[in-house]
Amino acid sequence: MGKINEVSGQTLQIFPKEGRGEFMRKSRSIINRRIVFLSIVLISFFFPFTVCVPEQSGESVLRVWGANPITLDPAVSADMSSHIYVMQVFSGLVRLDPDLNVVPDVAESWEKSPDGKTYTFHLRQGVKFYNGREVKASDFKYSWERACHPDTGSGTAATYLGDIVGVKDMLEGRAQEISGVEVVDDYTLRVTIDAPKAYFLSKLAYPTAFVVDRANIESGKNWWRKPNGTGPFKLKEWKPGERLVLVRNEAYHGGAAKLREVDFVLLPYSTMALYELGWIDVAPVSIGYIDQVMDETNPLHEQLVVMPELSLYYIGFNVAEPPFDDANIRRAFCLAVNKRRITRAILRDMLSDACGILPPGMPGHNEALEGLEYDVKKARELIAASKYRDVSNLPPITITVEGYGNYIPGYLGAIIQEWQQNLGVNVSVRQLETEDFLYNLKREKDQMFLMGWVADYPDPHNFLDILLHTGSEVNIGEYSNPILDALLDRAAIEQDATTRLAMYQQAERLAVDDTPCFPLWHGINYVVVKPYVKDYRLGPLGIPDLTKVYISKS
Repeated sequence: MGKINEVSGQTLQIFPKEGRGEFMRKSRSIINRRIVFLSIVLISFFFPFTVCVPEQSGESVLRVWGANPITLDPAVSADMSSHIYVMQVFSGLVRLDPDLNVVPDVAESWEKSPDGKTYTFHLRQGVKFYNGREVKASDFKYSWERACHPDTGSGTAATYLGDIVGVKDMLEGRAQEISGVEVVDDYTLRVTIDAPKAYFLSKLAYPTAFVVDRANIESGKNWWRKPNGTGPFKLKEWKPGERLVLVRNEAYHGGAAKLREVDFVLLPYSTMALYELGWIDVAPVSIGYIDQVMDETNPLHEQLVVMPELSLYYIGFNVAEPPFDDANIRRAFCLAVNKRRITRAILRDMLSDACGILPPGMPGHNEALEGLEYDVKKARELIAASKYRDVSNLPPITITVEGYGNYIPGYLGAIIQEWQQNLGVNVSVRQLETEDFLYNLKREKDQMFLMGWVADYPDPHNFLDILLHTGSEVNIGEYSNPILDALLDRAAIEQDATTRLAMYQQAERLAVDDTPCFPLWHGINYVVVKPYVKDYRLGPLGIPDLTKVYISKS
């Protein structure tokens, strides 16, 4: 797909963004790192210029395509492009294994109190930052309190650390430390949360809870360009727009990685072209190549790996802005789109249609859930039943997307065309540069926005509560439903697993009926991997465990 200047008769409008300044530090509207974009996944970019690509540098070097990170600060990082690297450079008390089980990381063990509200973590001795300084319990306390300090501007601290007693007070500037975090001794950390919650440990595997070195932080504003981490790889080189190189941390507490080096090629070229040229060893498959890789007679087919992703791609509605303050209008916009046709004809079935919010494979996913099916007659009836009565009474409508240079995905053009043909509604497209979209979208108060969300941990709370609960950092559309909130609050502390998942299914049904968003698709990753790359696995959260990968060309 190429550059598009018009979408279904509607000119793509680029609205200038003012006052960007220090958005990393000041924004309180940072979206979760699992925000990903279909434009990144599905569009190949071709630019007619000459670039220098690094030469092959040995059998223990893996070369992959990568996006430029926005930041490597774990307290601030909120996007997939940054998280790919943050997860390699830093580490936390716990992590998720490839099967999404919580396993030890810097903490070698922990106990939970009988009431489920206090966790006592025992740190491994001998875990060191890159500079050789040993990690202590006080480093975690510092790291979490830094993340929660208003001056840091983290938009993820409330979501991922907010269950800890005292975090809210610190975020709101009423305290200088987190009262629920106690350093018992150098290797013991006691953490108290506000209520027993089944997902709490999983949240600590999120980068906001990772440990950072205070001296490194205090070395300067851009300290994260030379991070002193504890992860399996170190940042060796970073040339924006060209390459980012990670090298093995020989002293990593989890055991040294098999790869000596991972080279990320940061070029705006078709990933599959780079792969076929031999410049990279692993590549996501673009739509233009899907026929080739699915053809069993094509050599690429044997290199294809298909992996489901715990994700949701959707169009969010701002329910505080006309006309989407009326649920009938929201439902009408959903019913007016033949999603199945777009999935098949444009997306080539590389994604699966979403009936609801929870993706297949997520605990609580309801296969029997019926979403809003294509029904133009019903859509028009809903508009007539709304407070607006007729499309002529609707205000001008704009959908906001991320990206650069007027590039917008073809599937969005098809959706806009169906709104125009089936409802008589013209929708303009507003494009924000990726950094602004990721970190400032909430304060933009946009009517509609195109969004993707990949799970951080295998619990329905990660979708339903974080995306839809009143006041959530990532509730971009300002949706508020007291009935849904009450149900989510009860599910969060319910101790019986079966009852709890049933409550989340009920919550999902409520959300689908009230339509705060238009669920589009659940993700599927199509990746080609060179035969000599062994044990490469892109998990359901979309991030590979590079410590297990090795190269064998014998």
